[in-house]
Amino acid sequence: MRAVLQRVSRASCTVEGRVTGETEAGLLVLLGVAPGDDAAKAEQLALKVGKLRIFGDEAGKMNRSVHDIGGGVLSISQFTLFADTRRGNRPSFIGAAPPEQARELYGVFNAALRAQGLPVGEGVFGAHMEIELVNDGPVTMTLEV
Repeated sequence: MRAVLQRVSRASCTVEGRVTGETEAGLLVLLGVAPGDDAAKAEQLALKVGKLRIFGDEAGKMNRSVHDIGGGVLSISQFTLFADTRRGNRPSFIGAAPPEQARELYGVFNAALRAQGLPVGEGVFGAHMEIELVNDGPVTMTLEV
């Protein structure tokens, strides 16, 4: 399971002209699921996301989590995080989980974030989404479990 985290001032997801999820200060999480991933990995990654200290404290040091700042999460499923571009110019996505598995684990991941008390906005699995964000910092990190 792979996630790209961006610390944001705000972020939103729009599908067919309708906002499906958004957050103010917090995190935008792009989530990719691989074939060998399971619910335990999804829950482990969600805990890491909730506890990761990437927000500034009074001294400006990255010492606060999304919990500490009272922030939220915009979670977007993104199979393209497992694109293989080593051969040719057309990416292969055989490293991404099948849609049924990915949809289920995306749900487990989001539920685990909510179980921590975090407000979670979501994209629409499998839809063409427009993501708008203001990256704060910029701070962008990748996590894998």
